[in-house]
Amino acid sequence: MKKKIVLAYSGGLDTTVIIPWLKENHDCEIIAVCVDVGQNADWKDIRKRALQSGASACHVADVKKEYIEEYIWPALKAGAVYEDKYLLGTSTARPLIAKTLVEYARTEKAQAIAHGATGKGNDQVRFDLGIMALAPDLEIIAPWRTWRLKSREDEMRYLARRKIPVPMKKKNSYSRDDNLWHISHEGLELEDPAAEPKFRTMLVNTVIPEKAPNKPTYIEIEFDQGIPVALDGKKMDGLALIKALNQVGGANGIGITDLVENRVVGMKSRGVYETPGGSILYYAHQELEHICLDRQTYAFKQQVSLKMGELIYGGLWFTPLREALSAFIDSTQSSVSGTIRLKLYKGSISPAGASSPNSLYHASIASFTTGDLYNHADAKGFIKLYGLPVLVRALMEQEKKAKSRPRTAKK
Repeated sequence: MKKKIVLAYSGGLDTTVIIPWLKENHDCEIIAVCVDVGQNADWKDIRKRALQSGASACHVADVKKEYIEEYIWPALKAGAVYEDKYLLGTSTARPLIAKTLVEYARTEKAQAIAHGATGKGNDQVRFDLGIMALAPDLEIIAPWRTWRLKSREDEMRYLARRKIPVPMKKKNSYSRDDNLWHISHEGLELEDPAAEPKFRTMLVNTVIPEKAPNKPTYIEIEFDQGIPVALDGKKMDGLALIKALNQVGGANGIGITDLVENRVVGMKSRGVYETPGGSILYYAHQELEHICLDRQTYAFKQQVSLKMGELIYGGLWFTPLREALSAFIDSTQSSVSGTIRLKLYKGSISPAGASSPNSLYHASIASFTTGDLYNHADAKGFIKLYGLPVLVRALMEQEKKAKSRPRTAKK
């Protein structure tokens, strides 16, 4: 009886090569599974390509709603960012893809799951850990870790020898991953950190800031308990809102990131990310937290945000720690409701006003005009107690200097 293998199929170069390779190296039946997380894809054409390449079936799973509500929103509420720049576009999608693959493997009674992540990248870690967490009994096959193909050029030649159409052109052979949250670019000139990215030919969803409009664009985003629910006064579901923000953000050159990052496997790599709508939402959400969260909660949440970014980037979504941190984050978001107005201009985002029914900003206290709730004279006692360690240390140093000063001889 042939082994059944569920393959994470994107229709790109790697997974197009994997189908014939698996059939040549395993006595198997291949079930291709395309997980739709909002990538720009012709699923009809991709399904046809999978079947022509040797898959016995090809399924397309539309999980965009689940991706937004169960993965993007938790990352947004957490303010999770990796190494100060990366908004985790690929990282948030991988655990959901792994979960979907496991579900299809169970339905198809498959014995293994295969994926096209390379042996140098982060995705192999994310896929493997996701599958291990949800289905430890399933075999994981990652051809990049075992086959003799060493480059994308090798893959192209492999397909050409078998008269299988190559789904990309060499002159534009960036390694790309896209979904409704972002698009990433790796390879070509980006492999040299000293080279300037060719943004004019590389970017897909975003104009370069120099080509953005000469007048600023103003938008308003409404949040309910940390989740964006409206744009410019119009209520929207998550998918419509992200699409709208991608469009307005992309038109204004927002969200272009060039990053040399530390991969999970230990090496540094360089990528360019386009996250126009995501960058706007992260900025707006943080601005709202500035007026809704108290100092201690905000400060501790910053530490949690850092850890959440590391966990998500490292493929540790299905872990007790990530779930516990998400529970803490959710508790902080109960007061994060309100509206943020932003100005977008040639790649930059700046605040243009914030309001919230839960705002902790109190004009009577904060204003330079003295109100009944604040007495300037109270500051003296506060500062004396707050600075007591400073005062004690200064007195000690003063006494030490006095003791070490040479005494004048008596006449």
